[in-house]
Amino acid sequence: MALMHLTIIPLGTDSPSLGPYVADILRILQQEGLAFKLTDMGTIVEGDTAKLLSLAARLHEEPFTHGVKRVCTQISIDDRRDKKVAIGDKINSVQALL
Repeated sequence: MALMHLTIIPLGTDSPSLGPYVADILRILQQEGLAFKLTDMGTIVEGDTAKLLSLAARLHEEPFTHGVKRVCTQISIDDRRDKKVAIGDKINSVQALL
Protein backbone atom coordinates (compact mmCIF):
# COMPACT_ATOMS: atom_id res chain seq x y z
CA MET A 1 0.00 0.00 0.00
CA ALA A 2 1.30 3.44 -0.89
CA LEU A 3 0.51 7.04 -0.02
CA MET A 4 0.37 9.75 -2.67
CA HIS A 5 0.40 13.48 -1.96
CA LEU A 6 -1.14 15.31 -4.88
CA THR A 7 -1.45 19.02 -5.60
CA ILE A 8 -3.22 20.09 -8.79
CA ILE A 9 -2.95 23.76 -9.70
CA PRO A 10 -5.00 25.15 -12.59
CA LEU A 11 -3.26 28.21 -14.00
CA GLY A 12 -4.72 31.22 -15.77
CA THR A 13 -8.22 30.98 -14.30
CA ASP A 14 -10.58 33.93 -13.85
CA SER A 15 -10.24 33.79 -10.05
CA PRO A 16 -7.45 33.09 -7.55
CA SER A 17 -9.83 30.72 -5.72
CA LEU A 18 -9.26 27.02 -6.35
CA GLY A 19 -12.11 25.66 -4.21
CA PRO A 20 -14.37 24.62 -7.11
CA TYR A 21 -11.52 22.69 -8.74
CA VAL A 22 -10.62 20.98 -5.47
CA ALA A 23 -14.27 19.99 -4.98
CA ASP A 24 -14.29 18.37 -8.44
CA ILE A 25 -11.17 16.36 -7.53
CA LEU A 26 -12.70 15.23 -4.23
CA ARG A 27 -15.87 14.08 -5.98
CA ILE A 28 -13.78 11.83 -8.20
CA LEU A 29 -11.91 10.45 -5.18
CA GLN A 30 -15.21 9.70 -3.44
CA GLN A 31 -16.41 7.84 -6.53
CA GLU A 32 -13.18 5.80 -6.59
CA GLY A 33 -13.72 4.71 -3.00
CA LEU A 34 -10.09 5.19 -1.98
CA ALA A 35 -9.11 6.54 1.43
CA PHE A 36 -8.05 10.17 1.13
CA LYS A 37 -7.48 13.25 3.25
CA LEU A 38 -7.71 16.84 2.11
CA THR A 39 -5.02 19.12 3.54
CA ASP A 40 -4.47 22.85 3.19
CA MET A 41 -1.79 22.26 0.56
CA GLY A 42 -3.01 19.18 -1.31
CA THR A 43 -4.65 15.81 -0.93
CA ILE A 44 -3.25 12.52 0.37
CA VAL A 45 -4.59 9.32 -1.18
CA GLU A 46 -3.96 5.74 -0.04
CA GLY A 47 -3.83 2.79 -2.45
CA ASP A 48 -1.94 0.50 -4.77
CA THR A 49 0.90 2.33 -6.55
CA ALA A 50 -0.26 1.50 -10.08
CA LYS A 51 -3.79 2.63 -9.29
CA LEU A 52 -2.52 5.84 -7.68
CA LEU A 53 -0.45 6.72 -10.75
CA SER A 54 -3.41 6.08 -13.04
CA LEU A 55 -5.63 8.13 -10.75
CA ALA A 56 -3.11 11.01 -10.74
CA ALA A 57 -3.30 11.16 -14.54
CA ARG A 58 -7.11 11.22 -14.42
CA LEU A 59 -7.18 13.93 -11.75
CA HIS A 60 -4.64 16.01 -13.67
CA GLU A 61 -7.02 16.03 -16.65
CA GLU A 62 -10.06 17.18 -14.64
CA PRO A 63 -9.42 20.97 -14.73
CA PHE A 64 -9.03 20.81 -18.51
CA THR A 65 -12.66 19.63 -18.76
CA HIS A 66 -13.66 23.03 -17.35
CA GLY A 67 -11.76 25.05 -19.93
CA VAL A 68 -8.50 25.52 -18.05
CA LYS A 69 -5.61 25.86 -20.51
CA ARG A 70 -2.72 24.97 -18.19
CA VAL A 71 -2.42 22.68 -15.18
CA CYS A 72 0.59 22.08 -12.92
CA THR A 73 0.43 18.84 -10.94
CA GLN A 74 2.83 17.88 -8.16
CA ILE A 75 2.95 14.24 -7.06
CA SER A 76 4.88 12.62 -4.23
CA ILE A 77 4.53 8.87 -3.58
CA ASP A 78 5.69 6.98 -0.49
CA ASP A 79 5.60 3.27 -1.36
CA ARG A 80 6.63 1.31 1.71
CA ARG A 81 6.55 -2.46 1.27
CA ASP A 82 7.93 -3.80 4.54
CA LYS A 83 4.70 -3.03 6.41
CA LYS A 84 1.19 -1.75 5.80
CA VAL A 85 0.85 2.02 5.98
CA ALA A 86 -2.23 4.18 6.10
CA ILE A 87 -3.06 7.87 6.14
CA GLY A 88 -2.17 9.28 9.55
CA ASP A 89 0.33 6.56 10.54
CA LYS A 90 3.34 8.85 10.18
CA ILE A 91 1.72 11.57 12.29
CA ASN A 92 0.75 9.06 14.98
CA SER A 93 4.27 7.65 15.04
CA VAL A 94 5.86 11.07 15.58
CA GLN A 95 3.27 12.11 18.17
CA ALA A 96 4.03 8.94 20.15
CA LEU A 97 7.64 10.13 20.41
CA LEU A 98 6.70 13.52 21.87
